Amino acid sequence: MKIVTKLILLLSVFLGNRSLAQPYTLQSVGLSKPFSLSIYFGDGGKGAFVKYQGQTHIIALRIKSYHVDKSGRSDGQPDVETLVWDELIDGKINGRYGLTQTINGIDNIWYLRNKDNKRFKLQNMEHKGDHNDDQYLLHGALIRFNHFDNNKLNIQYPDGKRFNAALPDFDSPNAARQSTIADYNFDGYDDLAFSIPDAGMGVYRMFSIWLYNPVSKRFDQLSEPDYGKAGCSCLCDVTLDQKRKLFLTSCRGGAKWWQDQYRFTANNRLVWVRSAAQHQN
Repeated sequence: MKIVTKLILLLSVFLGNRSLAQPYTLQSVGLSKPFSLSIYFGDGGKGAFVKYQGQTHIIALRIKSYHVDKSGRSDGQPDVETLVWDELIDGKINGRYGLTQTINGIDNIWYLRNKDNKRFKLQNMEHKGDHNDDQYLLHGALIRFNHFDNNKLNIQYPDGKRFNAALPDFDSPNAARQSTIADYNFDGYDDLAFSIPDAGMGVYRMFSIWLYNPVSKRFDQLSEPDYGKAGCSCLCDVTLDQKRKLFLTSCRGGAKWWQDQYRFTANNRLVWVRSAAQHQN
């Protein structure tokens, strides 16, 4: 019964957070001496890298194109994501990787080697269903965390320094942690967020956000704002208004849903702008 529950949970989280389905283990097809590698990436293909079997170092990937085909939704079919990355070695493009991803896994996997323009077909050998640890490579920092079994966050920076922290833990044994890579403070650098279901009815998600500081080259946890005038007293269901550079949160308080709007100060503090009740369909 526990296995079935976890599979249902994994599927439900996967629909909203595709990055839970990776890393994938890939192997070349049609070669006398096949090679294999693991590919790691977050939502939208960000935070990606590959590690070849038998090698100790990792290779950074930079997302080149990301496309979501939603045309099958009217027929009840899942979205199809198409991702292409540039392979970076010493800052130069050494090759290119591509694949398509749905809720059923990945397909149409390939690698293009730049030096001779040779294209390799790859196949998925192992799905992350048997693994819970995830890893991202963001701004040169290797980030490790767990979606289900623990709340440990480990960051290894390019200079070799390590940082360990405890993420907010679950109140429910069947909960799952989601992760998002986005520019939360609109400074041009991607940041990292984690979210878990709220402690009550699980109707919204509670966020902890780590902002990247390009000066110190470190991730600093975003401090919560003064909630004195806000409708929500949490960083809940966080979204971004890119056009107006607003940081938005929403939650349910009593019989109403509320949305709070914030702006960032120069020192990355959140300042309340306004709050409003939201009409729910």
